[in-house]
Amino acid sequence: MRPAVAPPLETEASRSGVSSDQDDSRSSSSDSPAPADNEESDFFLGANDSQSSIGVGNFQDMHVEDRCWPPVNRLPNEILIGIFAKLSTPADLFHCMLVSKRWTRNAVDLLWHRPACTNWDSHKMICHTLATPKPFFNYHDFIKRLNLAALADGINDGSVTSLFICTRIERLTLTNCKGLSDDGVIGLVENNTNLLALDVSNDKNISDESIYTIAKHCKRLQGLNISGCDMVSNESLVTLAKSCRCIKRLKLNDCTQVRDNAVHAFAENCPNILEIDLNQCGHVGNGAVTALMAKGTCLRELRLAFCSLVDDHAFLALPPNQMFDHLRILDLTCCTRLTDVGVKKIIDVAPRLRNLVLAKCRFITDVSLNHIAKLGKNLHYLHLGHCANITDEGVRTLVSHCNRIRYIDLGCCTNLTDESVKRLAILPKLKRIGLVKCNSITDESIYTLAEIATRPRVRRDANGLFIGGEYYTSNLERIHLSYCVNLTLKSILKLLNSCPRLSHLSLTGVPAFQGDDFSPFCREAPPEFTNHQRNVFCVFSGSQVSKFRDYLNSAPQFENLRESLTPRRHPRGARPAPSHIHPATASAVATGFEETYDEDMGEDNDDFDYANEMLPNAHATNDFVANGFQGHGNLPSMAHSLPTLAAIDALPWDMPNALAVDGTGFHPGSFAAQHNAQGQHTQQTPMPTLSALIGNEGAYASAPMSAFGVSQASVAGPASTGPRQASTASAATAAGASTAQMHQVDADEEENMTR
Repeated sequence: MRPAVAPPLETEASRSGVSSDQDDSRSSSSDSPAPADNEESDFFLGANDSQSSIGVGNFQDMHVEDRCWPPVNRLPNEILIGIFAKLSTPADLFHCMLVSKRWTRNAVDLLWHRPACTNWDSHKMICHTLATPKPFFNYHDFIKRLNLAALADGINDGSVTSLFICTRIERLTLTNCKGLSDDGVIGLVENNTNLLALDVSNDKNISDESIYTIAKHCKRLQGLNISGCDMVSNESLVTLAKSCRCIKRLKLNDCTQVRDNAVHAFAENCPNILEIDLNQCGHVGNGAVTALMAKGTCLRELRLAFCSLVDDHAFLALPPNQMFDHLRILDLTCCTRLTDVGVKKIIDVAPRLRNLVLAKCRFITDVSLNHIAKLGKNLHYLHLGHCANITDEGVRTLVSHCNRIRYIDLGCCTNLTDESVKRLAILPKLKRIGLVKCNSITDESIYTLAEIATRPRVRRDANGLFIGGEYYTSNLERIHLSYCVNLTLKSILKLLNSCPRLSHLSLTGVPAFQGDDFSPFCREAPPEFTNHQRNVFCVFSGSQVSKFRDYLNSAPQFENLRESLTPRRHPRGARPAPSHIHPATASAVATGFEETYDEDMGEDNDDFDYANEMLPNAHATNDFVANGFQGHGNLPSMAHSLPTLAAIDALPWDMPNALAVDGTGFHPGSFAAQHNAQGQHTQQTPMPTLSALIGNEGAYASAPMSAFGVSQASVAGPASTGPRQASTASAATAAGASTAQMHQVDADEEENMTR
């Protein structure tokens, strides 16, 4: 409806009949009060004198549509789609579709991009909608990802018939759909020429017919998982490799029928392959492995677990001078023919390995550990289970060079003693440690794990000075101590109280934990375990760990045990350095601390530093203000602290040539600046040795206590001028990479421990 046109305004003077040349244009008889001084004059109410020249009436004559659009309706479609993409649940998207037609058009694609087939009701609704004769939208064109794994037990060819009309699927997951045959798979893939990833693992009825169809219609395929499909022949895999040259990720786990010719075909025709998994492919030999590495210059993950034919020659035959800097994960589990010679070659050609698995490689010795130590900061994960020839000396070399290790498994390495565990305890980023059946381990090593868990936090302030007196809580999350028969409840209680992030503790077969008192907090044994395994099974996992800790800290029968331990709980915000240290910890610190110190850890340690609100014990406190050296003015308290190392005089960082020292602390140039201000000539003070600084009486003040309760000196070094090395760790793998976990499922793990 168009608004009514307002009549032309008349001036007040014309209505009153008073001439416009009078001083006051208003009628003298008007009852209206006189206008204020700041009120607009009648000049602005006069007729538009430009009307005759431009042919447009005044603004009262203009027809304006009084319509105001809400801001959300003015958003471009691209921004609106971006907002909808942030919604977490399909229900929210569905509600957005009910707002308006425009919102429906922009939300329907996202809602159907990956339909949730998590139950049979939703599957039935999706199939019914796709079968509608004249739908409002072409829903089948919106589906890009289809996952039927949640319904695997009941999926058959008839269940997927309604999905044959979906022609734009990019990722198709049919894991464990054992009732699905070639007819169902062919119907799903033959019209999807844009298919990028296909997972038909453990679909036992899949045969060569499906593989040939994939090779014919899915030329852009990049990821294929046919693990457990034992009806697929080598000939069909060769055809697939020649046709689908874009494959980057290939999983052939448990395909025992795979031979070298199929692996050679992928090596020759798929140069961009990133990951290949040949677990349990026992007929794959050295030639195929050599071809994969030599041709696959982008190879990042190579898994050869239980490929028993692979030995040193698979790596010694690699082209000379060819490096594999992209290789990050190498799994050689149970490659029993591998020796120290092969390990040396692997480290030489792949210097940036991050995860290395050599479990059950029984010929591995300390020589291999000396080579592995060359990986340095790159090494994060190392599995050496059942490598019985490894000794404490090899572990010492490893820890002294590879101080970024997060996970290490030394299960069944029976030659290891407490000395190895003490050194491993110093690793600042250690999250998981496996020591199953290391029978020589005693409570001493557990005390070390507990007490060094609260390590110093090394970081710099805004001025580049190291800040001391701050501590982290332990990063340890999973500890496997099954069949370490010498352990007692006292050391385990100390460990539990020192590791607030602990989520898994296995003590199967440890006599001290075989009573019925602890069974309410233990996880149920897997059903496939024997009676003996069930009787000795003792694993605390998840929330049961904290419940077990609380029980030990509150039950009256353990009161004497608690009193014998040093209290570790402090008020929120106050975490002083421990005043007591177990002798085992003191010996470990004295021999290993400097070997693991890394200047870059000032930045890297924050990777696992949880928010203070989440962990009350994780507060970084500075209690060196009262005891340690302090800088001048607003400078922070003196920084990084070292424990007492009697035979070491060198500091772990480069000190300046002239380091001024006074009674309140030392800071580069501060002492000289004071004396120059007073007009005095200051002679350079020689730098004292570390032995002098950390004696019973410090050279310049009383020595403060270290994080480990040892007398120490606080030393502030200058900020490093060179670029800091970036961490090679990645909290997660690159987007889209399908990285399998390197450790076994807990149940399988515990079962293997008993063998």
